[in-house]
Amino acid sequence: MDTIRLVTPAEEYLDEVWAYRQECLESDSGMDGCGPLRRAENPAEWLADVTSYMDPATVPAGKVQATQFLAVRESDGKVVAMIQVRHYFNEYLEKYAGHIGYSTRPSERRKGYAKEMLRLTLPFCREIGLDKVLISCEPDNPASRRTILANGGVYECTVHEPDEDIDLERYWIVLEDI
Repeated sequence: MDTIRLVTPAEEYLDEVWAYRQECLESDSGMDGCGPLRRAENPAEWLADVTSYMDPATVPAGKVQATQFLAVRESDGKVVAMIQVRHYFNEYLEKYAGHIGYSTRPSERRKGYAKEMLRLTLPFCREIGLDKVLISCEPDNPASRRTILANGGVYECTVHEPDEDIDLERYWIVLEDI
């Protein structure tokens, strides 16, 4: 695995973000942890949306403050993964989605980027005052489960999310040692 660094979204990365989106769409892949990337009509709209979530004064009604990160490969500047940290819960996040959502670009999977990206994100979670974080994944996603477990995740339970009609495994990572 090449070295990655986490950056917050900025105009300089928008072409890479849009290429990431296109690759996910072409492979019918999820975009968890990418904010509203799937429904964005253009990169500038996506940047404005994720920026609004990062500022408590501009978080959309019914949503929570969230920080978006891009995992950028140092060697070539390619966005290989994305992760979003929700600073606190609303009812849906508490029951189902958790504090963190993430995904890896389809062509960059199985290289350890998700595991490293999550590891790099946990100190930020501590900085914003979280003592532990909740992360969920679908039972048929062993790669995500391994990523969570490799970062200290402890299984709590499996819940059913009725709107999407999916089961979600819930894992907690305690941040005391981070």
